[in-house]
Amino acid sequence: MESHVIGPVDEPLLEKTIGDMLNETAARFPDNEFLVFAEDGIRLSYEEFLHDVEAFAAGFLALGLEPGDRVGVWAPNRIEWVITQFATAKAGLIQVNINPAYRTHELEYALNKVGCKALVLADKFKTSDYEAMLQELAPELATCPHGKLDAAHLPHLRAAITMGEEAPAGFFQFADIVELAEEEHYERLYEIERSLKPTDDINIQFTSGTTGNPKGATLSHHNILNNAKFVGAAMNLTSEDRLCVPVPLYHCFGMVMSVLACALVGATLVFPAEAFEPKSVLQAVEDERCTGLQGVPTMFIAELNEPNFKRYDLSSLRTGIMAGSPCPVEVMKRVISDMHMSECTIAYGMTETSPVSFQTARGDSVERRTSTVGRIHPHAEVKVIDEDGKTVPRGTQGQLCTRGYLVMRGYWDDADRTAEAIDADGWMHTGDLAVIDAEGYCRITGRVKDMVIRGGENIYPREVEEFLYTHPDIRDAQVFGIPDEKYGEELCAWLQLKEGAELDAGAIKAFCNGQIAHYKIPRHVRFVDEYPMTVTGKIQKFKMREAMMKDLGLAEIETA
Repeated sequence: MESHVIGPVDEPLLEKTIGDMLNETAARFPDNEFLVFAEDGIRLSYEEFLHDVEAFAAGFLALGLEPGDRVGVWAPNRIEWVITQFATAKAGLIQVNINPAYRTHELEYALNKVGCKALVLADKFKTSDYEAMLQELAPELATCPHGKLDAAHLPHLRAAITMGEEAPAGFFQFADIVELAEEEHYERLYEIERSLKPTDDINIQFTSGTTGNPKGATLSHHNILNNAKFVGAAMNLTSEDRLCVPVPLYHCFGMVMSVLACALVGATLVFPAEAFEPKSVLQAVEDERCTGLQGVPTMFIAELNEPNFKRYDLSSLRTGIMAGSPCPVEVMKRVISDMHMSECTIAYGMTETSPVSFQTARGDSVERRTSTVGRIHPHAEVKVIDEDGKTVPRGTQGQLCTRGYLVMRGYWDDADRTAEAIDADGWMHTGDLAVIDAEGYCRITGRVKDMVIRGGENIYPREVEEFLYTHPDIRDAQVFGIPDEKYGEELCAWLQLKEGAELDAGAIKAFCNGQIAHYKIPRHVRFVDEYPMTVTGKIQKFKMREAMMKDLGLAEIETA
């Protein structure tokens, strides 16, 4: 049997826009709470939210924005972010998600790459002064008329809209956008809504690669709305659910798998704080009686290791999603038992596939939910191929390729990189290594580029990490390769220990000895308090590799 699976198609795909969906949900559940921002004490029902969204959508049109124009959003998790998400969708604008960790160079690249005409931004957050960074890039803001910016470094940008209470010279204040709209703009908005198609581009998300500039994955209403539907169905989300969302909105996990999944069914979204902090998550779950919780493994690890963890009442929880990076088996078991998330699911995907293609089911065994990413989503098609592009037999490792409604429209204004990722037959080459078993369950075994070749032996870091997790004193493990003159590459492990634990490199090697093949035993071991990672909790092994090479005085091995 070949490693080629197709999801069920008995449930039809949605053929509607995000705006249509919101109108329908607000009509069905007008009084249901849609948004709770715990830190700010903000609560909005579906009816109230729809009213605000339409007002801001009309305001965007009053600014001179037209369907197809790009609007950047650069902020942590705030109410304005979600309003902008739906207001742009209703007005036919393309929302551009900008990583709140970006600095001036990255911001300049993102805005210019997709030609953003407006930017909605936070004023400040932690060490980030977003207004000051934009002023640095566009000093012309201080002298140009509102909405008519003409900046040398940002030639496409016309309007800057701050979420701050006071707007610096040249900025609009977010709350004031509503005041710009006249009756004609509302009429224009309804006219635009009637003309929009599900296949229209609606969202650009920059994917963070380890090399080169980020690519702008372009997604349609059809892509992300249907993906949200199937993600929510796998969680059994209903209008009675309250989903706690500590993951960032700028990423698919927050925007699609959380916001849109809830909006489709009339569920409530609870945002504990502007950015992840384990105490605020646990407190929000208790206070708001959340039934679901989203997170990447590093978030769940932090919550479980919160010193006062046992004091929080998490008994309302039943479901949620763990995704974003591989989940340690022991962590998943504790999430199910200690956090009461008996129906917690694992999801796998990538931004370019809207994002989810595989997900475990609520009825799957604990073993399935800890060792696999589940089975194929409806209306998706997946195959596993070898280096020659041939589909491999079930149970054999190869690169995962995805096809179907969920594959992005392409990378914005980058035909070459789009062609590298999506072949002529529509297959998205994920770069992930996977194995599909006889029953269709998928295991992600690593990245094509992460594989370490030591003296001709192929080593998959995930396998070594899973073994290291079984040590009672190890909290987290990351394994990667570094250059070696003798073997080409050698294995390195960065380990986080549980509180109060003391280990040295010798103890780790002794633990491995006789349990895993000698060539899989890490030669270099470092104990760390944290890993370099993206805002979404994706661990950046390339940064660990660079740090180890610097410490050890290593250079890349020259290859012919």
